[in-house]
Amino acid sequence: MGRENQSSVSEFLLLGLPIRPEQQGMFFALFLGMYLITVLGNLLILLVIRLDPHLHTPMYFFLSHLAFTDITFSSVTTPKMLVNMQTQSQSISYAGCISQVYFFLMLGCLDSFLLTSMAYDRYVAICHPLHYITIMSQSLCFLLVIVSWVLSSASAILHTLLLARELSPENQSSVSEFLLLGLPIRPEQQGAFFALFLGMYLTTVLGNLLIILLIRLDPRLHTPMYFFLSHLALTDVSFSSVTVPKMLVSMHTQDQSIPYGGCIAQMYFFIFFTDLDSFLITSMAYDRYVAVCRPLHYTTIMRQELCVFLVAGSWILSGASSLSHTLLLTQLSFCADHTIPHFFCDLGALLKLSCSDVFLNELVMFTVGVVVITLPFTCILVSYGYIGATVLRVPSTKGICKALSTCSSHLSVVTLYYGSIFGQYLFPTLSDFIDKDIIVAVMYTVVTPMLNPFIYSLRNKDIKGALGKLCSRAMIFFQ
Repeated sequence: MGRENQSSVSEFLLLGLPIRPEQQGMFFALFLGMYLITVLGNLLILLVIRLDPHLHTPMYFFLSHLAFTDITFSSVTTPKMLVNMQTQSQSISYAGCISQVYFFLMLGCLDSFLLTSMAYDRYVAICHPLHYITIMSQSLCFLLVIVSWVLSSASAILHTLLLARELSPENQSSVSEFLLLGLPIRPEQQGAFFALFLGMYLTTVLGNLLIILLIRLDPRLHTPMYFFLSHLALTDVSFSSVTVPKMLVSMHTQDQSIPYGGCIAQMYFFIFFTDLDSFLITSMAYDRYVAVCRPLHYTTIMRQELCVFLVAGSWILSGASSLSHTLLLTQLSFCADHTIPHFFCDLGALLKLSCSDVFLNELVMFTVGVVVITLPFTCILVSYGYIGATVLRVPSTKGICKALSTCSSHLSVVTLYYGSIFGQYLFPTLSDFIDKDIIVAVMYTVVTPMLNPFIYSLRNKDIKGALGKLCSRAMIFFQ
């Protein structure tokens, strides 16, 4: 059947369990009791593990996450089933159905990964008991849980996007591709700009990968600040890779088309890494605040668990933000004109092409923009306000120089990032100057990720020391 013959779907009907009407009350009480036991039982496990220090071990760490997952997993389907049994209403909205599929898949996968991690924990406990504490370190346990969340979210997102694409309304599904107009460059300048952006992209990738390598190899850089910096470098590589390679291919081949699915995926990952950048920069600001304002308690406050929690929270919130925009966008219909006046699939540009009512999309875009851009930026300002107040209380030249050396690199990154992006995505419809928007977009997609490694290497003696040490090793190796 052709996609153009598919009708718009606003809701689905859930037939529920094959239960006779006279049995509804009995089964409702049965499943309600089972659900309450599930919730209360797993909450009791969480509470006991939290309160008893003897249970602060890897096995019970995984068990606490499994208990939390079981509560949410059961809550995805059972309450809706109980409501349907009680009200005899079998309908579920399109958005509700898609959301239920996403969380069901994510939590199902998460259960599987957590059980696998627990199996590895039991293997180490039985087969390597003398090395158990060394192998099952706190950092490894956190890593296993974070990877489980990330892989589960990625799997659920993939299935959800494909499903949303198949169930999209008829006018939307008639759009099979978009055209990216790219940069406003004259044909005779294409070669020069292609070489320029290729060089900038390679510099971005190599520079940030070098930062990650140095932090990984040098034990002196195994501190909270460089832990966040390594994640920021990885994010910058990914962020730049979402848009620049496609732009370079289009410039080289003169093919401006991008498939519908590719456009949606590009928009998802662009928003994801944009938000992740924002959260990581905010975490680094908090780290700098503690380093300057609470130096004696720095090690106690910025412990490994908190750093991992901040990074994991950044990933999860960024995924939720980009998923909300993507799911809403996949329900829109698009007009005959499918030309995007940009070099990537920008959310604001896509909304302007839609024939549907985009009020909800713009409302969510503004609301989420406040959460992921304005709120972190406010936190950064507050952090530096406290830093400034702390420095001014002891107005010595040495103290000011120390504070500047501690915060200068991060301040430069904050200025670059928020200086170019702040107005772009909070109020995308207020600008009618497409060329200006493209220039701003080039700044934060190409220039900023390229400059970040230079900012942290040229103005940071620790990075320069680690780089010199690596070069010395390389020279000895090749001699």
